[in-house]
Amino acid sequence: MNWNWDRLRVFREVAEVGSFTGAAKQLQLSQPAVSRQISTLEQELRIILFHRDNKGLVLTEIGEEVYRTAVSLKGQLDIMESRILSRQETPAGSLRLTTSVAFGSSWLSPLMGLFHEQFPEIKISLLLSDQAEMSLSSRDADVAIRFAPQTKPSLIQKKLLDFHYHLYASEEYLKDKSTPQGVLDLADHKIVVYGSDMPAPVENINWHLDLVRDHAPHYEPALSVASVHGILQAVRSGAGIGALPKYMVDQNSGLVEVLSEIKGPTISVYFVYLEEMRNTKRVEVLREFLVEHASCGSKKASDAPALTRKGLR
Repeated sequence: MNWNWDRLRVFREVAEVGSFTGAAKQLQLSQPAVSRQISTLEQELRIILFHRDNKGLVLTEIGEEVYRTAVSLKGQLDIMESRILSRQETPAGSLRLTTSVAFGSSWLSPLMGLFHEQFPEIKISLLLSDQAEMSLSSRDADVAIRFAPQTKPSLIQKKLLDFHYHLYASEEYLKDKSTPQGVLDLADHKIVVYGSDMPAPVENINWHLDLVRDHAPHYEPALSVASVHGILQAVRSGAGIGALPKYMVDQNSGLVEVLSEIKGPTISVYFVYLEEMRNTKRVEVLREFLVEHASCGSKKASDAPALTRKGLR
């Protein structure tokens, strides 16, 4: 049985007012329109809802049951509407945020304590993966941080920042192998690269290997690692020179930037969510929080201008 909510609304008003004319005035409908709605509802349910006499309309026994159900449904709908409005106006609830392991653990995670202080009613779950991207459309996650513009019309994106990969080596490695003075010198060093059968977390992640092969086509890297965090640890251990985003390398990392005049291609970072979550307050405050901190980070950055492969030849 398919219930028509509009007819139930009209029925509830008629039952409370006690006449078609009074209900029509409350609902801003014509009296014949209200009468037709009730007649149609009675036909659909195959019951009589009202006794019609000189005193007006009186609910039948089954009509009383339908009325109680209609009132209960109206109460539940009011509660749901109130909750929806509250969630739109108050930043509260859970959010599953997905991004890459390196960005999530190095840039995003350190901000979560401050975010929780400001918005204690929002519970963030960080879903970090360098493998296949979690789908927002399939509800694998609620919001995402991506490293390329999104093209699906159902997605909204807000650019957070741009970053580059730089070349780093451990102090011990450089003491043993000496510091390269130019791109040509890289061919005489061990290079650590990203290697995986799965897509890399960002495009052109092995740009430094391409630079070496421009001058030494048969050059082979010393080590490939299927994780940017793994590359960080390998470079720290003295495995060679690797490309890492600057936000991963702190002052106490024991790493030294080499060939600081060069860096990888520009990588743009986007905060992404579904169109249907546009007016969700918890998404809005998280977006603005990340935009603010990305802006602060950009003001502190002192990256040199990026050089293309062509410019390095």
